[in-house]
Amino acid sequence: QVQLVESGGGLVQAGGSLRLSCVASGRTFSTYSMGWFRQAPGKEREFVAAISRRGSITDYADFVKGRFTISRDNAKMTVYLQMNSLQPEDTGVYYCAAAFVPDGTSRGDSDYGYWGQGTQVTVSS
Repeated sequence: QVQLVESGGGLVQAGGSLRLSCVASGRTFSTYSMGWFRQAPGKEREFVAAISRRGSITDYADFVKGRFTISRDNAKMTVYLQMNSLQPEDTGVYYCAAAFVPDGTSRGDSDYGYWGQGTQVTVSS
């Protein structure tokens, strides 16, 4: 069992930065691949970024490449999403999620068995 709690969302102007954190509870955090997803109003949830169990593999959606960075600290049981050069289209609720993917990452939300409650990110123009 893994419980996930996101934080770090907020209101920022276009071009600004935010750092999201997701703290996990439970003793098996390092066995899970972690991902970030987002959902904008009126749209389906979409994949943003993922990181493998040990952090050696990362994957990004094309629309965030070069702007967002996912990282994790297994000792702190935390996964981060550093978001730079934010744009209004990045507005949405950001969720972290945990998946059991032994050797890599996944973009499919159906692979993720544990989800946080989400944190709101709003980017003004």
